Order: sequence, then C-alpha cells, then structure tokens
Amino acid sequence: MEVHAVEGDAAMTQALDLAARNTPDLHRISVETRDLFRRPLEADEMKSFTGAVLDPPRAGAEAQTACLAASTVQVIAAVSCNPVTFARDAKVLTGAGYRLTSVQVIDQFRWSTHVELAARFTRGT
Repeated sequence: MEVHAVEGDAAMTQALDLAARNTPDLHRISVETRDLFRRPLEADEMKSFTGAVLDPPRAGAEAQTACLAASTVQVIAAVSCNPVTFARDAKVLTGAGYRLTSVQVIDQFRWSTHVELAARFTRGT
C-alpha cells in the first residue's frame, strides 16, 4: 500500500516527509504541498487511489469534494469541524452515488459549542 499525503502547509508536508523517511518498516509515503481549495486533486489524478481522507478547515472541502465525486475512489473518510460545510460536501458525495455508512460526533472541546464529525462514505458494493 502507498500513501500520498497532500497538505497546503509546506512545514507540515516537510515534517511528514522527514518522519516517513526516518521511520523503518512503513508503507511508502509521498507528500505534496498543494492548496486544495485553488487546485484540488482532479479525478484522473486519483485513479489509482482506493481511499481518501479529508480533514478540511471550517470552510469545508467544496472543490475537492466535487473532484472526489467524479473519481473512482471507493472509500472516503471525512473529518469536519463544521456541520454546515460537512452537510454541503456530503450532499455532493451522496448525489454522486456515495453512501454515508457511518458518522460519529466527537465533542472534544469541552465547554464549547464546537464539535468534530468523523464520517465514512462508500461507493459500490
């Protein structure tokens, strides 16, 4: 299995690359610094992907979600800190044939109104 990590913050991708290269017995990990709002991974770039993990900021992943909806990716794990943008992005995925197979609300910020969501979308059988 290979992992391709894409993140907009260069320091984060550099740290992941360094850790991956210095940790024995890991699957191959490639990293890419890229602003997925302005330049999302297109469906043809994801044709070898079997799964994807999204963890966008509060604005959600509108552009990347549209590309995922047009892709052949079978499983998507989505994390969100904004139920409104999560619902918007989930609507795009379910409209493209994905099923929301699980969702978990995580109240990790005690004494605040903020919640995290973790969800799984699947396509096909």
